[in-house]
Amino acid sequence: MKETFVLQFGGKDTNSSDLKAIAKKIYTDAGHKASEIKKLDLYVQPEVNKVYFVVNSDSAAEFKGDFDF
Repeated sequence: MKETFVLQFGGKDTNSSDLKAIAKKIYTDAGHKASEIKKLDLYVQPEVNKVYFVVNSDSAAEFKGDFDF
């Protein structure tokens, strides 16, 4: 099954692949390896133009971040 997720809000379009890629880049830019990602949770709040994310939320190595989209 192929799926597509597109968020349209305030004249902007974004998709889940783009949001995941940005979160992963922030994680790796912070000195972590992409292979360390076991779980990625994204929380999109379009009304404030923010995406909050948590990497490996079930472990001691939890990493939190956010970005504008």
